[in-house]
Amino acid sequence: MPRSKGLTAALKRGAPGAMARAAAAGCTMKPLLWRSGSMVSARGTRYHVAGMSVRTSDITGLILAGGRGSRMGGVDKGLQMHLGLPLAQHALRRLAPQVGRLMINANRNLAIYESFGVPVFADEVPDFPGPLAGMLAGLSHCETPYLATVPCDTPNFPADLVDRLAGGLIGAGGDMATAYTRDATELFAQPVFCLMKTSLRDSLNGFVRSGQRKTGLFAREHRGAAVVFEDAAAFFNVNTLLELQQLQPPG
Repeated sequence: MPRSKGLTAALKRGAPGAMARAAAAGCTMKPLLWRSGSMVSARGTRYHVAGMSVRTSDITGLILAGGRGSRMGGVDKGLQMHLGLPLAQHALRRLAPQVGRLMINANRNLAIYESFGVPVFADEVPDFPGPLAGMLAGLSHCETPYLATVPCDTPNFPADLVDRLAGGLIGAGGDMATAYTRDATELFAQPVFCLMKTSLRDSLNGFVRSGQRKTGLFAREHRGAAVVFEDAAAFFNVNTLLELQQLQPPG
């Protein structure tokens, strides 16, 4: 998953600060005033703390594992082993406490993915068109108001990812929220880490079937929030077998 800056226009205009740069990328950035984690109501319903507006049960989590694995020599990236488990299973375990339901997008080895115990859906569009096709498959089968997406190749993404994305989405009154990380003075979009309303399904379907493939461009077409995570290392993603080896403990 390559990083995407999405900030060129603001920099060319000399727009000061992260708020202006994110706004130029088509996102509405709000101060992150919500604490991480969730809380339980008197009736036992879990809510994300974003203004008590998003119930955990209203969010389905989607693991994106439908890529070609080109930079790994064509292997199925989600099934590569990390600390004794496939990468996709690490993502499932990390996302499970943050959402009400789970599913996987995969285009190969479907029986193996199904053995992880959650529904598995392939792309609706042929020829591995990229993560947007996986998101579209997720939206087509999502039965909750919100869909949260994460890639299979980032096993250490934040444990409060969905909570903070929910805070950004509700705070901005938007349709989706996207994670950003900071590198010195610049922000970098992490567009496959996002939370979106399921109602975006028709819009995304038209976007993908028109031949568009860029996740950041789709985000910029909708009112959204840029949620900044200071721990950029948590978003380290495995693109090659060497990078996977670097994640292993020494010895």
